[in-house]
Amino acid sequence: MHSAIFGPVIALIGWTLIMWVWMYAKRIPAMQRAGIDVAKLNGGTGADLRARIETKAQWPADNYNHLLEQPVIFYAICIVLALMDQGDNLNATIAWAYVVLRIAHSLVQVTTNRVIVRFSLFSLATIALIMLTVHAAMAFWG
Repeated sequence: MHSAIFGPVIALIGWTLIMWVWMYAKRIPAMQRAGIDVAKLNGGTGADLRARIETKAQWPADNYNHLLEQPVIFYAICIVLALMDQGDNLNATIAWAYVVLRIAHSLVQVTTNRVIVRFSLFSLATIALIMLTVHAAMAFWG
């Protein structure tokens, strides 16, 4: 099965993996600067680590976590649309819009972390996700 909507799915998974690399590229040096010996690090909580490293070094980790939250719904609805043969044209375009907005959200969060900008991008992405869900419902029950 080939559906255009799989392109944005693959792209967002790829972006999530890029953010995973970015997270460690920022966190490991921050932990070293804080004098944290990773070999002796023993469990604890995220709050323990957050309290010991500079805030800006935590932003990529926060974003990585965000990319494992709402996008799960995006992946599911894209698969549903593809299985219903609704993953091309408008739905694929909306899916690409979602991915672009989430990447923009990531870039804001890991650089300036301006909450109002992040919130705006997140809200627009959520609207795209709602549109995909409505289209799936219309195709299924329509």
